[in-house]
Amino acid sequence: SITKERTEIILQGTSSLDPQDPTAVWEEFEFKCKPGDLRRRPCLISPYHYRLDWLMWFAAFQTYEQNEWIIHLAGKLLAQEEETLSLLATNPFAGREPP
Repeated sequence: SITKERTEIILQGTSSLDPQDPTAVWEEFEFKCKPGDLRRRPCLISPYHYRLDWLMWFAAFQTYEQNEWIIHLAGKLLAQEEETLSLLATNPFAGREPP
């Protein structure tokens, strides 16, 4: 069965030198089909799923220790690895310094 509430993992980055600063602006990495921006048209690719988006859904039910791949994904996003960024819908840091 599927739960009535959906817990989501949201990956964000900041260009702020001090991420603890309350004025730091955090920008979200958007996935191709994972729920996100409410103004975006829903992705419909039934009966298939984008693998990363699907894994993100299930990772939200567990801890990062149970899903170590999320740490590696975050590292690749911080390094602005093109292969990894191609799996996402948007890169808020495109053309700028990495987060």
